Amino acid sequence: MKKWIASAILLAILVFGSVIGFNMFKASKIKEFLANRPIPEFPVTSETIKLQEWTPHLRAIGFIEPIQGVNIANEVAGKVARINFESGQKLKAGDPLIYLDSEVEVANLKAAQGRMPAVERNYKRMSALLGKGSVSQGQVDDAEAEFLALQGQIESYQATISQRVIRAPFDGITGLRNVFLGSYLTAGSNIVRLEDVSKMRLRFTVPQNDLNKIHIGQALNIFVDAESDTPFTGTISAIEPAVNYQSGLIQVQADIPNKAQKLRSGMFAKANIILPTLITQIIIPETAINYTLYGETVYLLSEQKNKTGDKFLQADQRIVTLGKSKDGSIHVLEGLSESDLIVTSGQVRLSNGAHVKVIESDILNKPAEIPTL
Repeated sequence: MKKWIASAILLAILVFGSVIGFNMFKASKIKEFLANRPIPEFPVTSETIKLQEWTPHLRAIGFIEPIQGVNIANEVAGKVARINFESGQKLKAGDPLIYLDSEVEVANLKAAQGRMPAVERNYKRMSALLGKGSVSQGQVDDAEAEFLALQGQIESYQATISQRVIRAPFDGITGLRNVFLGSYLTAGSNIVRLEDVSKMRLRFTVPQNDLNKIHIGQALNIFVDAESDTPFTGTISAIEPAVNYQSGLIQVQADIPNKAQKLRSGMFAKANIILPTLITQIIIPETAINYTLYGETVYLLSEQKNKTGDKFLQADQRIVTLGKSKDGSIHVLEGLSESDLIVTSGQVRLSNGAHVKVIESDILNKPAEIPTL
């Protein structure tokens, strides 16, 4: 019995010993494999920093409006007797648009003008008889009052007739006509929209912190969706004297030449206010920036040597201070120097001390034509 127990114990020791020995052998081989395994190199694209000129700008948004625009309406009520324009027609200042029926006013004017010669002669006769003592001063005053009253009545009829002819207040293009021949218009009816589109305006806002960066006559580029590839050049023509205390914004107005008449009022527009050009600045692609909770960083590449003397490229994070961005590039204020080699793409899998391999890639190049969906 004792002999059987001893054999079982010996067998257990052999089994457990073999398992432990195998695990130790396995661990040593894994350690040896990891020690001899080459350090992985991550593919990245890179760029050497060169000092460049940088023209910063302020971004703003607003709406296009005409230099002059009005909804033309009638001052007096009446029936449309004649229409003298069509939709989309170019007009000069003073051109008649519509004529309201004025037969009654014209008849009253003729009646008043017919009485004028007799009233005027009576006034002159009374004035002559006053010198001879044949009439009193009161009779002369009555004759003069009748003459002046009739003269004012005639001018009133003429003004009323003039109001019944609706004219263009300035040069411009009409919109869609809203009246028809024979229709009765109440005072203030919307006849047509008239706009002077030879020059347009853009009204936008900028923060009060940027107020010292703008001035009258400053150039800016305007972009609209209808002409997304064509910037329109304008200049700042007016700056509101007061800042809105609720929002901290100030209104700015820019004039935009519109000879080709491609801009229309009401268009949504983006403005880039051009600031003075800076020289010898560090400009890098926006794709090189890593945005994190503790700040913005860039991976800097440096050449190192391993234990065997072989050279390799190592990536290390560098904290940077950024300025404005423009067209896929960004202005670096602090953190980088001229001739630094930085990673421009492929940094997603990188960490401090990672080995990298620089490859050629055109993935960051802008296509000649952007595909449409």
